[in-house]
Amino acid sequence: MPASLATVKRKIQSTKSTRQITSAMQMVSTAKLNQIQHHTKAYEAYAATVREVLSSMVKSHSTTDADSKDQFTSLFDKRPVQQTGILVITSDRGLVGSYNSNVIKETLETMKKHHLNKDNTVFLTIGRTGTEFFKKRGMNVVYEYTGVSDVPTYKEVRGIVKTTVQMYNDGVFDELFLSYNHYVNRITSHVRVQKMMPVSEDSMTDDQPAVSEESTDKTRISPEFEFEPSANDIVSVIVSQYAESLVYGAILDAKTSEHSSSANAMSSASDNADEIISDLELQYNRARQAAITTEITEITGGMTAQE
Repeated sequence: MPASLATVKRKIQSTKSTRQITSAMQMVSTAKLNQIQHHTKAYEAYAATVREVLSSMVKSHSTTDADSKDQFTSLFDKRPVQQTGILVITSDRGLVGSYNSNVIKETLETMKKHHLNKDNTVFLTIGRTGTEFFKKRGMNVVYEYTGVSDVPTYKEVRGIVKTTVQMYNDGVFDELFLSYNHYVNRITSHVRVQKMMPVSEDSMTDDQPAVSEESTDKTRISPEFEFEPSANDIVSVIVSQYAESLVYGAILDAKTSEHSSSANAMSSASDNADEIISDLELQYNRARQAAITTEITEITGGMTAQE
Protein backbone atom coordinates (compact mmCIF):
# COMPACT_ATOMS: atom_id res chain seq x y z
CA MET A 1 0.00 0.00 0.00
CA PRO A 2 1.45 3.42 -0.94
CA ALA A 3 2.66 5.58 1.92
CA SER A 4 0.00 8.26 1.29
CA LEU A 5 -2.81 5.68 1.48
CA ALA A 6 -1.39 4.22 4.68
CA THR A 7 -1.19 7.71 6.22
CA VAL A 8 -4.79 8.53 5.32
CA LYS A 9 -5.98 5.18 6.66
CA ARG A 10 -4.21 5.81 9.98
CA LYS A 11 -5.87 9.24 10.21
CA ILE A 12 -9.28 7.65 9.60
CA GLN A 13 -8.75 5.08 12.35
CA SER A 14 -7.43 7.73 14.73
CA THR A 15 -10.40 10.04 14.08
CA LYS A 16 -12.85 7.15 14.54
CA SER A 17 -11.25 6.36 17.90
CA THR A 18 -11.56 10.03 18.92
CA ARG A 19 -15.19 10.02 17.85
CA GLN A 20 -15.90 7.00 20.03
CA ILE A 21 -14.43 8.86 23.01
CA THR A 22 -16.36 12.09 22.37
CA SER A 23 -19.58 10.15 21.80
CA ALA A 24 -19.12 8.29 25.10
CA MET A 25 -18.36 11.55 26.93
CA GLN A 26 -21.50 13.10 25.44
CA MET A 27 -23.60 10.21 26.75
CA VAL A 28 -22.04 10.51 30.22
CA SER A 29 -22.61 14.29 30.36
CA THR A 30 -26.21 13.88 29.20
CA ALA A 31 -26.83 11.27 31.90
CA LYS A 32 -25.34 13.59 34.55
CA LEU A 33 -27.46 16.46 33.22
CA ASN A 34 -30.67 14.43 33.51
CA GLN A 35 -29.73 13.38 37.02
CA ILE A 36 -28.92 16.85 38.34
CA GLN A 37 -32.01 18.44 36.77
CA HIS A 38 -34.25 16.44 39.12
CA HIS A 39 -32.37 17.88 42.12
CA THR A 40 -32.37 21.41 40.68
CA LYS A 41 -36.12 21.60 40.03
CA ALA A 42 -36.96 20.42 43.54
CA TYR A 43 -34.45 22.78 45.13
CA GLU A 44 -35.64 25.84 43.21
CA ALA A 45 -39.05 25.56 44.88
CA TYR A 46 -37.42 25.42 48.34
CA ALA A 47 -35.07 28.33 47.62
CA ALA A 48 -37.94 30.49 46.31
CA THR A 49 -39.91 29.86 49.51
CA VAL A 50 -36.96 30.73 51.76
CA ARG A 51 -36.34 33.90 49.77
CA GLU A 52 -39.95 35.03 49.96
CA VAL A 53 -40.25 34.30 53.70
CA LEU A 54 -37.09 36.28 54.45
CA SER A 55 -38.15 39.12 52.15
CA SER A 56 -41.50 39.39 53.94
CA MET A 57 -39.81 39.40 57.34
CA VAL A 58 -37.36 42.09 56.26
CA LYS A 59 -40.25 44.28 55.08
CA SER A 60 -42.23 43.81 58.29
CA HIS A 61 -39.63 43.71 61.05
CA SER A 62 -36.34 45.29 61.97
CA THR A 63 -33.28 43.11 62.36
CA THR A 64 -31.08 45.82 63.84
CA ASP A 65 -31.40 44.85 67.51
CA ALA A 66 -27.75 44.83 68.54
CA ASP A 67 -28.39 42.58 71.53
CA SER A 68 -29.77 39.79 69.38
CA LYS A 69 -27.33 39.83 66.49
CA ASP A 70 -25.26 36.83 65.47
CA GLN A 71 -23.00 36.07 62.52
CA PHE A 72 -25.94 35.67 60.17
CA THR A 73 -28.13 38.64 61.13
CA SER A 74 -24.96 40.74 60.81
CA LEU A 75 -25.18 40.06 57.08
CA PHE A 76 -27.77 42.85 56.95
CA ASP A 77 -25.18 45.41 58.03
CA LYS A 78 -24.05 47.86 55.39
CA ARG A 79 -20.65 49.44 55.85
CA PRO A 80 -18.25 51.50 53.73
CA VAL A 81 -16.87 49.32 50.95
CA GLN A 82 -13.09 49.11 51.07
CA GLN A 83 -12.74 45.55 49.77
CA THR A 84 -15.10 43.74 47.41
CA GLY A 85 -15.32 39.96 47.30
CA ILE A 86 -16.31 37.95 44.22
CA LEU A 87 -17.31 34.31 44.55
CA VAL A 88 -16.64 32.74 41.13
CA ILE A 89 -17.90 29.28 40.17
CA THR A 90 -16.13 27.48 37.32
CA SER A 91 -15.40 23.85 36.44
CA ASP A 92 -12.46 21.73 37.55
CA ARG A 93 -11.75 20.47 34.04
CA GLY A 94 -12.01 21.52 30.41
CA LEU A 95 -13.92 20.10 27.44
CA VAL A 96 -16.94 22.24 28.36
CA GLY A 97 -16.97 24.66 25.44
CA SER A 98 -17.14 28.34 26.38
CA TYR A 99 -18.53 27.62 29.86
CA ASN A 100 -15.50 28.82 31.84
CA SER A 101 -14.45 31.63 29.51
CA ASN A 102 -17.94 33.20 29.68
CA VAL A 103 -17.91 33.26 33.50
CA ILE A 104 -14.42 34.73 33.64
CA LYS A 105 -15.21 37.29 30.96
CA GLU A 106 -18.36 38.47 32.75
CA THR A 107 -16.50 38.60 36.07
CA LEU A 108 -13.86 40.88 34.53
CA GLU A 109 -16.65 43.03 33.03
CA THR A 110 -18.21 43.34 36.49
CA MET A 111 -14.87 44.47 37.90
CA LYS A 112 -14.61 47.09 35.19
CA LYS A 113 -18.19 48.25 35.77
CA HIS A 114 -17.64 48.71 39.52
CA HIS A 115 -14.10 50.10 39.14
CA LEU A 116 -12.50 47.10 40.85
CA ASN A 117 -8.89 46.00 40.60
CA LYS A 118 -6.54 43.55 42.30
CA ASP A 119 -5.91 46.04 45.12
CA ASN A 120 -9.54 46.39 46.24
CA THR A 121 -10.88 42.96 45.23
CA VAL A 122 -10.55 39.50 46.74
CA PHE A 123 -11.67 36.28 45.08
CA LEU A 124 -13.33 33.18 46.44
CA THR A 125 -13.15 30.50 43.76
CA ILE A 126 -15.03 27.24 43.36
CA GLY A 127 -13.44 25.21 40.57
CA ARG A 128 -9.85 24.76 39.45
CA THR A 129 -10.18 26.75 36.21
CA GLY A 130 -11.14 30.01 37.92
CA THR A 131 -8.57 29.50 40.67
CA GLU A 132 -5.70 29.06 38.23
CA PHE A 133 -6.86 31.95 36.02
CA PHE A 134 -6.98 34.57 38.78
CA LYS A 135 -3.85 33.33 40.55
CA LYS A 136 -1.81 33.54 37.33
CA ARG A 137 -2.89 37.17 36.96
CA GLY A 138 -1.81 38.12 40.47
CA MET A 139 -5.30 38.43 41.91
CA ASN A 140 -5.86 37.92 45.64
CA VAL A 141 -7.55 34.52 45.98
CA VAL A 142 -8.43 34.24 49.68
CA TYR A 143 -10.42 31.01 49.42
CA GLU A 144 -10.52 28.17 46.92
CA TYR A 145 -12.53 24.97 46.68
CA THR A 146 -12.12 22.20 44.13
CA GLY A 147 -13.61 18.77 43.62
CA VAL A 148 -17.31 19.64 43.61
CA SER A 149 -19.18 16.43 42.84
CA ASP A 150 -21.16 16.00 39.63
CA VAL A 151 -24.41 16.14 41.61
CA PRO A 152 -23.49 18.35 44.61
CA THR A 153 -25.00 17.61 48.00
CA TYR A 154 -26.20 20.16 50.52
CA LYS A 155 -23.44 19.15 52.95
CA GLU A 156 -20.78 20.31 50.50
CA VAL A 157 -22.01 23.90 50.72
CA ARG A 158 -22.09 24.38 54.48
CA GLY A 159 -18.34 24.72 54.84
CA ILE A 160 -18.21 27.22 51.99
CA VAL A 161 -21.02 29.31 53.48
CA LYS A 162 -19.51 29.25 56.98
CA THR A 163 -16.13 30.40 55.68
CA THR A 164 -17.71 33.10 53.51
CA VAL A 165 -19.81 34.50 56.35
CA GLN A 166 -16.85 34.46 58.73
CA MET A 167 -14.72 36.38 56.21
CA TYR A 168 -17.47 38.99 55.86
CA ASN A 169 -17.72 39.39 59.64
CA ASP A 170 -13.93 39.59 59.93
CA GLY A 171 -13.83 42.42 57.37
CA VAL A 172 -11.97 40.50 54.66
CA PHE A 173 -14.50 42.06 52.27
CA ASP A 174 -17.39 44.50 52.75
CA GLU A 175 -19.62 43.24 49.93
CA LEU A 176 -19.77 40.00 48.00
CA PHE A 177 -20.82 39.24 44.42
CA LEU A 178 -21.71 35.77 43.16
CA SER A 179 -20.67 34.97 39.56
CA TYR A 180 -21.72 31.73 37.86
CA ASN A 181 -23.25 30.23 34.72
CA HIS A 182 -27.05 30.05 34.84
CA TYR A 183 -28.67 27.11 33.03
CA VAL A 184 -31.55 28.15 30.75
CA ASN A 185 -32.00 25.04 28.62
CA ARG A 186 -29.90 22.35 26.95
CA ILE A 187 -28.75 24.80 24.29
CA THR A 188 -28.55 28.10 26.16
CA SER A 189 -26.96 29.36 29.36
CA HIS A 190 -25.86 32.82 30.45
CA VAL A 191 -23.67 34.22 33.19
CA ARG A 192 -25.42 35.62 36.25
CA VAL A 193 -23.71 38.07 38.61
CA GLN A 194 -25.65 39.02 41.75
CA LYS A 195 -24.87 40.60 45.09
CA MET A 196 -24.93 38.13 47.95
CA MET A 197 -23.77 40.32 50.87
CA PRO A 198 -24.89 42.45 52.53
CA VAL A 199 -28.39 40.98 52.46
CA SER A 200 -31.08 43.48 51.49
CA GLU A 201 -34.52 43.47 49.98
CA ASP A 202 -33.02 44.41 46.61
CA SER A 203 -30.43 41.63 46.71
CA MET A 204 -33.21 39.12 47.41
CA THR A 205 -35.08 40.09 44.26
CA ASP A 206 -32.40 41.06 41.73
CA ASP A 207 -31.48 38.51 39.06
CA GLN A 208 -33.73 35.82 40.50
CA PRO A 209 -35.58 33.34 38.30
CA ALA A 210 -39.15 34.29 37.50
CA VAL A 211 -41.78 32.47 39.56
CA SER A 212 -44.94 31.37 37.84
CA GLU A 213 -48.26 32.89 38.89
CA GLU A 214 -49.41 29.54 40.23
CA SER A 215 -46.22 29.15 42.27
CA THR A 216 -46.53 32.72 43.54
CA ASP A 217 -50.06 32.09 44.75
CA LYS A 218 -48.92 29.02 46.65
CA THR A 219 -45.93 30.68 48.29
CA ARG A 220 -47.34 34.16 48.89
CA ILE A 221 -46.99 34.97 52.58
CA SER A 222 -48.70 37.73 54.52
CA PRO A 223 -46.35 40.30 56.08
CA GLU A 224 -48.23 39.98 59.39
CA PHE A 225 -46.39 37.59 61.74
CA GLU A 226 -46.33 36.56 65.35
CA PHE A 227 -42.88 35.41 66.43
CA GLU A 228 -41.86 32.90 69.03
CA PRO A 229 -39.31 33.20 70.61
CA SER A 230 -38.31 36.42 68.77
CA ALA A 231 -38.10 37.91 65.30
CA ASN A 232 -34.30 38.08 65.32
CA ASP A 233 -33.92 34.46 66.41
CA ILE A 234 -36.10 33.33 63.53
CA VAL A 235 -34.43 35.69 61.06
CA SER A 236 -31.05 34.26 62.08
CA VAL A 237 -32.19 30.79 61.04
CA ILE A 238 -33.83 32.03 57.84
CA VAL A 239 -30.79 34.10 56.85
CA SER A 240 -28.59 31.06 57.38
CA GLN A 241 -30.82 29.01 55.10
CA TYR A 242 -30.99 31.87 52.59
CA ALA A 243 -27.18 32.18 52.42
CA GLU A 244 -26.85 28.43 52.00
CA SER A 245 -29.61 28.37 49.39
CA LEU A 246 -27.85 31.07 47.37
CA VAL A 247 -24.53 29.25 47.24
CA TYR A 248 -25.95 25.75 46.90
CA GLY A 249 -28.47 26.90 44.28
CA ALA A 250 -25.70 28.64 42.32
CA ILE A 251 -23.49 25.53 42.45
CA LEU A 252 -26.39 23.32 41.32
CA ASP A 253 -27.22 25.78 38.56
CA ALA A 254 -23.58 26.04 37.48
CA LYS A 255 -23.10 22.27 37.50
CA THR A 256 -26.24 21.83 35.41
CA SER A 257 -24.90 24.34 32.93
CA GLU A 258 -21.50 22.62 33.00
CA HIS A 259 -22.96 19.21 32.12
CA SER A 260 -25.05 20.80 29.37
CA SER A 261 -22.02 22.63 27.96
CA SER A 262 -19.97 19.45 28.08
CA ALA A 263 -22.67 17.46 26.27
CA ASN A 264 -22.96 20.16 23.59
CA ALA A 265 -19.19 20.41 23.18
CA MET A 266 -18.82 16.63 22.81
CA SER A 267 -21.75 16.55 20.38
CA SER A 268 -20.06 19.21 18.24
CA ALA A 269 -16.76 17.31 18.45
CA SER A 270 -18.48 14.09 17.31
CA ASP A 271 -20.13 15.91 14.41
CA ASN A 272 -16.80 17.42 13.39
CA ALA A 273 -15.18 13.99 13.59
CA ASP A 274 -17.87 12.59 11.29
CA GLU A 275 -17.13 15.32 8.75
CA ILE A 276 -13.38 14.69 8.95
CA ILE A 277 -13.90 10.93 8.57
CA SER A 278 -16.13 11.50 5.55
CA ASP A 279 -13.54 13.77 3.91
CA LEU A 280 -10.69 11.37 4.68
CA GLU A 281 -12.61 8.37 3.35
CA LEU A 282 -13.33 10.27 0.14
CA GLN A 283 -9.66 11.20 -0.10
CA TYR A 284 -8.66 7.60 0.58
CA ASN A 285 -11.05 6.18 -2.01
CA ARG A 286 -9.89 8.64 -4.65
CA ALA A 287 -6.22 7.89 -3.97
CA ARG A 288 -6.93 4.14 -3.98
CA GLN A 289 -8.86 4.45 -7.25
CA ALA A 290 -6.00 6.44 -8.77
CA ALA A 291 -3.52 3.78 -7.65
CA ILE A 292 -5.63 0.99 -9.14
CA THR A 293 -6.06 2.92 -12.39
CA THR A 294 -2.29 3.41 -12.56
CA GLU A 295 -1.69 -0.31 -12.01
CA ILE A 296 -4.22 -1.26 -14.70
CA THR A 297 -2.62 1.21 -17.11
CA GLU A 298 0.82 -0.24 -16.43
CA ILE A 299 -0.42 -3.83 -16.91
CA THR A 300 -2.21 -2.89 -20.13
CA GLY A 301 0.86 -1.10 -21.37
CA GLY A 302 3.03 -4.11 -20.61
CA MET A 303 0.69 -6.48 -22.44
CA THR A 304 0.61 -4.14 -25.44
CA ALA A 305 4.38 -4.03 -25.53
CA GLN A 306 4.59 -7.85 -25.62
CA GLU A 307 2.23 -8.16 -28.61
